[in-house]
Amino acid sequence: LGKRRLVLLPSVWYTVTIQPCSNYRSSIFWGEFFVTMKDVCRQTGLSYETLRFYCDQGLVPNIKRDKNNYRVFDDRTVAWIQSLLCLRKCGMGIEEMKAYLTLCLEGEASIPQRRAMLEQQRRHLLLEMQVLQDSLAYIDKKQQYYDDVQAGKVPYRSNILPLPDQKMA
Repeated sequence: LGKRRLVLLPSVWYTVTIQPCSNYRSSIFWGEFFVTMKDVCRQTGLSYETLRFYCDQGLVPNIKRDKNNYRVFDDRTVAWIQSLLCLRKCGMGIEEMKAYLTLCLEGEASIPQRRAMLEQQRRHLLLEMQVLQDSLAYIDKKQQYYDDVQAGKVPYRSNILPLPDQKMA
C-alpha cells in the first residue's frame, strides 16, 4: 500500500499509486487510467457537489462509469474540467459554458465562434481589471493621505464631519 508500481497495459506504461485508504477506487480499462470524482475534486479544488452539478448539467461530456456505476474520469476529462473552472473564474455562466461546450463538440470548424466568445470574455475581464486598478489607486491615495496626516504634513479633513467652525444641525 502507498507504493508506486509500473503497470503494463497494451503498449502503454502507467505509474499507479496504490492508495492506503479503503474507499479509493480506480479502474484501468480500455487502455486508460481513470480516477474517481473525489480524486478529481482533490486535483481541481472543486467541491464534490459542484463537480456533480457540472456533470448533471452536461458540462462534462462522455463521462464513463466503473463496474459499480460510479463516475470515473481520465486525464483528458480532468483537463476539460480545469478548463471549465477557468471559464467560470473568467465570469462565464453555466449557459455560456454550455454554449462553449457545444461549439467545442463541433470540432475545428467552430474555432472562430469559440475565439469570439473568449475575446468577449477577455474584454469583460479587462474592464473588471480596470475597475480593480482604479479601486487600488483610490486605496493607495487614501493610505498616503492618512500617512501624511499622521506625519503632520497635511491637516486632517473629512467629507462627512463638519468643518471646525460649523456645528451639526
